[in-house]
Amino acid sequence: MNQHMIGKVLQARYQIVQSLGAGVFGQTYVAVDRDYPENPKCVIKQLKSNSFQPSYLDTLRLCFLTETATLHLLGSHPQIPKLITCFEEHERFYLVQEFVEGHSLTAELPINQYWGCLWNESEVVELLEDILGILEFIHSQGFIHCDVKPENLIRRTIDGKLVLIDFGSIQSVDLGLDGELPIYRIPVTSLGYIPPEQFIGQTQPNSDIYALGMIAIQALTGLEPLQLKVDTDTNEIIWRSQDTPVNDYLAAVLSQMIRYDFQDRFQSATEVLRVLKQMASETRIPPISKTQYDAYQKAGVASDHASQHLMSGKASPLLTSMKLGLAANSLLMGLGVYSLVNNSPAYSETETLYKATEKYQAGDLQKALALAKSIPHHSNIYPEAQAIIEEWQHQWQFAAEQYFIAEQALDEGRWSDVLSIAPQVPDILYWQSKVDKLVQQAQVNLEVQTQDLLAKAYEKAIAREFSTAIEYLRQIPQGSSAGALVQQKLAEYNQKRQIRAAYFLHNANKKASMGDFNGAVQFLRKIPQDTSVYAQAQEKLNEYTQKQRLKSQSQNIALNSFVPTNSTTRIENFQIENHLQEVNIR
Repeated sequence: MNQHMIGKVLQARYQIVQSLGAGVFGQTYVAVDRDYPENPKCVIKQLKSNSFQPSYLDTLRLCFLTETATLHLLGSHPQIPKLITCFEEHERFYLVQEFVEGHSLTAELPINQYWGCLWNESEVVELLEDILGILEFIHSQGFIHCDVKPENLIRRTIDGKLVLIDFGSIQSVDLGLDGELPIYRIPVTSLGYIPPEQFIGQTQPNSDIYALGMIAIQALTGLEPLQLKVDTDTNEIIWRSQDTPVNDYLAAVLSQMIRYDFQDRFQSATEVLRVLKQMASETRIPPISKTQYDAYQKAGVASDHASQHLMSGKASPLLTSMKLGLAANSLLMGLGVYSLVNNSPAYSETETLYKATEKYQAGDLQKALALAKSIPHHSNIYPEAQAIIEEWQHQWQFAAEQYFIAEQALDEGRWSDVLSIAPQVPDILYWQSKVDKLVQQAQVNLEVQTQDLLAKAYEKAIAREFSTAIEYLRQIPQGSSAGALVQQKLAEYNQKRQIRAAYFLHNANKKASMGDFNGAVQFLRKIPQDTSVYAQAQEKLNEYTQKQRLKSQSQNIALNSFVPTNSTTRIENFQIENHLQEVNIR
């Protein structure tokens, strides 16, 4: 990350306070708008530039203007960040966009099949409808996002809506780019969500639909895209198993969203929305064909449910219109082989472990352990359940310890310690929510303390007491929102302190040259210890202190010269005067 940009002010207005990392577009930062009293946050994106040749910059400038026009148009959608402005500064190009307060969808997705809460069907359908509405708008404007993934979907705090961000990879539907997409331009976090055609320069609007389908499957299964199995004959992804309780309608929709060949997928977001609406209105069990029923039996997974399908006597218009017969057969056969070879656990036992996980995440450890322990010894998931029980007990104890440490830190006013403890709390929603409350309180207290210390530092700096001002700044805890400002002021006050120390040394030498050693010593004693001239000042302090003492002695001797003395005393006085002259000459 380009941390050297932290604290910089662009256009004499936007002060960069945080780096969000690099992407396809370039470097992204959080900034505050200093033109407004409340200093609202915004996002600044610096366009990546590989050359500063005039011809290259002219081309980049044209692309930049085209890009900003596109983002301005797309920002009219309520779930896409608005483009505030754009500008060029020092031959670099910047976009300023609306800052969306919230968290990425990554934080909501399950970690794996048994860790974190798997989403239910209604939650997945709600996710699909929410994002499909955004994609429908983007595609209707003639553009493709090209990088739909969990970290580019922000759950907006104010209303809980999902917002699609990062349009650095956006393409026009009619762009017609040839050639393959360079692998180095694809962020690691995007792999698995990008469909095959996007790697060979044939990106389609339904390439975004593929990515969304993979996200929905991840929510249902707890498996990331690259963890899913692939049918080596058809290249289709095998995602549905007995561990994934999902009705055939939704399974069919998701399977068609992620078909390997984009021509076999849904062709538009509007089409998917229409099918989801039709699915919601269906109340009967969708029938299947005789061929599909035979496939069920051949795979060894025929059930009463499949029989009901067959007995209904006519095909479901939904499944028929989706052309999924072949895909469904291959997926079910893949499931059948998996079941026979691996002897998958019964649905009820898996459901028990799933419910135990829910109780664990909700904070009922004893109920979670009781459910996990109820899984019989003969079950294939019994060893896994036992391992989870042990892990849960360990994680729960550790989370509780971290919480109480954070609570004690809060009581003792150690706000930074609270913030540093929070990331160490294991992924248990119950404890994380409790720690989050401590963090919020610590952040409020931290900001109050920060403003108080800043005010004291400013007051001392006005009085030119820079060493004291620096001490106040150093007391500002790490994690404060004023971190960039504190570093800036530390550098500024340190420089001013060095200048002031050098000025004191100059005045001290000047006073000494005039014979005013007392005045010189007073200036030298004002020089702080941690300045570059301190060592030199100490040498001069010893020298001028000695000269001051000798001068005082000579003055006393001069006063005594009016009193008659013997010849020995006069000789001694003469020797002292000669020594003083030698010192002054040096």
